[in-house]
Amino acid sequence: MKHKRGFNPLERMAAHRKALIRNMAGSLFRYGRITTTKAKACEVRRRAEKLITRAKVDSVHNRRLVSARLYDEGIVAKLFTDIAPRMKERPGGYTRIVKLGERKGDAAEMVILELVDYVLVTDTKDDKDGKKKAEKEKGK
Repeated sequence: MKHKRGFNPLERMAAHRKALIRNMAGSLFRYGRITTTKAKACEVRRRAEKLITRAKVDSVHNRRLVSARLYDEGIVAKLFTDIAPRMKERPGGYTRIVKLGERKGDAAEMVILELVDYVLVTDTKDDKDGKKKAEKEKGK
């Protein structure tokens, strides 16, 4: 049973687990969305939301606390200058988990972990052709 367990150890040693969560949180802040397993996403979400809440108040103390969790200074700067101001009015729930289905090899449940205000930009060839046709029709 899972009573009174504070976190999911993800079947890793402590140092490996901390490095994994640190890297995945950094990737989430850098790219806006990551694809991973559900267990990892739930653990990364807990840490990432606490970091965003801390970054909403830009102070030297908060920057040092966040820098202790994320080792890349560029990501820390992006978190404080770009991501946290966008989440200023939101009281929590900065990330979402979207289910994708099972992975083919081991049937692990795959999900997308993304920031709530993430916008997927799709610029395919079909869209460009549609725009060109619309412009030609508009010109006539």
